[in-house]
Amino acid sequence: MGLISPQDVPFLLSESRTTPMHVGGLQVFELPPDAPPDWVGDQFARMLEFDEPSPLFRKRPYRSARTGFQLAWREDEQFDLEYHVRHSALPEPGRVRELLALGSRLHGSLLDRQRPLWEMHLIEGLEGNRFATYTKIHHAMVDGVSALRLLERSLSKDPDEETEPPWVYRTRSTSKAEKAQDPGPLSVDTVRAVLRGGTDLLGVTPALLSAARRSLEDELAAFPFKAPPTILNGHITGSRRIAAQSWNLPRVRAVAKASGSTLNDIVLAMSSGALRRYLLERNALPDESLTSLVPVSLRTDDSAGGNAIGAVITSLATNHADPEDRLRSIKDSMAIAKASLSGRSSTQILAMSALNMIAGPLMTVLGGPDGVRPAYNTTISNVPGPRTPLYLRGARLQGVYPASIPFHSQALNITVTTYVDNLEFGLTGCRRSVPHLQRLLTHLEDSLGELEAVTGIAKPKRRTRKVT
Repeated sequence: MGLISPQDVPFLLSESRTTPMHVGGLQVFELPPDAPPDWVGDQFARMLEFDEPSPLFRKRPYRSARTGFQLAWREDEQFDLEYHVRHSALPEPGRVRELLALGSRLHGSLLDRQRPLWEMHLIEGLEGNRFATYTKIHHAMVDGVSALRLLERSLSKDPDEETEPPWVYRTRSTSKAEKAQDPGPLSVDTVRAVLRGGTDLLGVTPALLSAARRSLEDELAAFPFKAPPTILNGHITGSRRIAAQSWNLPRVRAVAKASGSTLNDIVLAMSSGALRRYLLERNALPDESLTSLVPVSLRTDDSAGGNAIGAVITSLATNHADPEDRLRSIKDSMAIAKASLSGRSSTQILAMSALNMIAGPLMTVLGGPDGVRPAYNTTISNVPGPRTPLYLRGARLQGVYPASIPFHSQALNITVTTYVDNLEFGLTGCRRSVPHLQRLLTHLEDSLGELEAVTGIAKPKRRTRKVT
């Protein structure tokens, strides 16, 4: 299947028992009206009938003398669908608390590298006439955008329409990407592409030097290793805790409109206010502002495999007590970050982003953050999701809650997606390093309330739908 791309390799090299490198999520469904008691079991049996997965879901990593001991993909010739797709039931009383406890345990375990790097768990017994799925797939195989596309393609907009599981889908763009990774004889076009890429890279070093110089001169210009040490930036364990909650999307967009901000600006400001409150509770708020890695999708096609992401680093302005000042500073910092990528080619953006993205996992490879500042304090990712209600054979998808990757020097990850009229927050933390993770959900609500107050927007009576 070809060598693993340079952008995907770091996710495999930096993986260890304490730092699994898969992304995942919980999806909550409402059972169809008049569903029989064995409905979920029937869906599980039906899914197992689709036992011929697409190449993306059949490949596993390996290395050998033939690959020059470089990591490559190969097809699993003994593929076992029943290993990857599993049926579980929650203990009584089947609250969301039990669901999140199960999801946290599943998210903390490593994927088996002797098999394709993905799992799907169908979970019944959730209160409120509901069930859930938990999925995880290695970050070397997908990024957040492609993972959501796989989910969306496995569901339908019509509750009466038949659907096929995500591992069935074959996309033309994915097969092209895999084909492009296959080593082979150099063509004239390949040589030209390499030369053009080399020319593009010549402009990267001056841009990085300029960004580094500005970060020294401007408090709001973030750069790797400018972040202050916090209790969130030490060694982590392999155990995970997941917390999740939905916010009304029109409510958040109203704040963005009233303040002249983007939706992403408000997500960052909510997260900043929540982190500030959380650290203040523990007398652990540093005088300097926290910083965050903010992934940026570079995908230009409809593919649903591989990674096509860049990243910038922004100040979270946690050193400002006033929420209006925090939001203004975050907007200014993001403007600086975006300007550093403006007018750059995709090759240059990838190269500049690589410094930001690799800095964090590099700390894991080197054994942890002792003696140095963290590359950044957390990652806050905002991935657009489906805009219309989706169904699994009549079962309505109620919520999509992402779970992502903490690692050494970054014990907390905040990933956000949208689904119809909801803004879905998924918090993933090291169970030991981020105690009382669920408190951050309360602080996110308080932070949004502060932003509503300073923009003159009255709070609606019904503000959130808790998932914890």
